[in-house]
Amino acid sequence: MRNAGTPMRRTTLAAILLCATLGALPGARAQSAQAALQNAPAAAAPRIQLADAIIAVVNNEVITRQELTQRARMVELRMKNQGVALPPPAEFQRQLLERMIVDRAQLQLAKEYGIRVDDGMLDRAVSRIAEQNKMSMQDFRNQLEREGTPFARFREEIRDEIAMQRLREREVDNKIQIAESEVDNYLAAEHGSAQVQQEYNLAQILVRTPENASAEQIAARRQRAEEVLQQLRSGGDFAKIAATYSDASDALSGGDLGWRNLDRLPQLFMNAVANLKPGQVSAIVQSPNGFHILKLAGQRSASAAKAGATPSVQQTRARHILIKVNQIVTEADARRKLTELKQRLDNNAAKFEDLAKLFSNDFSASKGGDLGWVYPGDTVPEFERAMNALQPGQVSEPIESPFGFHLIQVVERKTDDVSKERQRLVARQAIRERKLDEATQDWLRQVRDRAYVEYRFDVADAR
Repeated sequence: MRNAGTPMRRTTLAAILLCATLGALPGARAQSAQAALQNAPAAAAPRIQLADAIIAVVNNEVITRQELTQRARMVELRMKNQGVALPPPAEFQRQLLERMIVDRAQLQLAKEYGIRVDDGMLDRAVSRIAEQNKMSMQDFRNQLEREGTPFARFREEIRDEIAMQRLREREVDNKIQIAESEVDNYLAAEHGSAQVQQEYNLAQILVRTPENASAEQIAARRQRAEEVLQQLRSGGDFAKIAATYSDASDALSGGDLGWRNLDRLPQLFMNAVANLKPGQVSAIVQSPNGFHILKLAGQRSASAAKAGATPSVQQTRARHILIKVNQIVTEADARRKLTELKQRLDNNAAKFEDLAKLFSNDFSASKGGDLGWVYPGDTVPEFERAMNALQPGQVSEPIESPFGFHLIQVVERKTDDVSKERQRLVARQAIRERKLDEATQDWLRQVRDRAYVEYRFDVADAR
């Protein structure tokens, strides 16, 4: 850590929907995941009035027939646009309702911890999404409407996605620990290996086992996984079968995991796909979360690592403005002040370095907030996620770190040869990503299993 006021530590950028937007938005202070789940309102069934429109109850909130139908229409369109075949209607409804239940349970926890996404923050997030799609806001809105997605509903989806991502960052990302021996083992295994220089395009099917499952429950879930694998080996379409049977959050995207470096996969996945050829599916892989089946959709040489080449890493030159919270300055005060400064910057009414000199509480204030060249792993996770989401010249939304609240500006980027010290940081980052996948799935399972859920209707009747 460079200084008590400068956010120096390690992180990776979570590969999720709207990552460029999510990484730049603030979270809120939270308790530990374990305590949070134990204290969640799941101990007893809530008292809720019966209504024909209620499909399911999640803790003390309901999911209505109308909500499920509206979500189904939007997801159907997205799946068609992605080329993912729709599963049978009853299975589609079941999958969608389960996803809504998990989302609702997460949003309830986010609300409990005070995680909020206000309208101003949401406006800026949606604007950034439009920019990333190279559209004006009006063109972007028109495109959504043409695709059958009401703009108001899209905004609320983005609000929810941001809140859930910030919750996961606080409850999962920041609790990942890596021992030096793990870094040593990683570097030893990487030396001379061609596989870590490859990227794999993967998809998965997960047959989830409940938390504290009995032997009978585990056996039943394995049998289901065997049946799914048999369908695949009989020529079944992986994406459609994933959308039908998978319990993973990516099920309705055909189980698509995207391109991954092998060394950033969970160890169980690494072992399962290392010897697959494109188009092949793995045997069943058991993890604490259940039974996985993986498909290798493609393989290519990693652009960042060629055999015999000197390892390199991307550096970022960044500035920041830090406002610390104390007995006089509250969290709300800090957010409000940084939001005002961000508006001045957006309106070209001031220069970042001038505002840093005037308002930043960090030692870098005298240098206009300049942090110099920052390597991956130099900053705390919250700071690096936001920084990685920015293009040169862009300024983040106010973000929170253990040091206070920040505005971040990326000045420029470059690549540099990796010293031994930097190789260890890169290794640590890869290990962290690997652990994060497993930890996130385990945490989501706990959120789902510890929520009180009551089904009011057969989902097949919801259409």
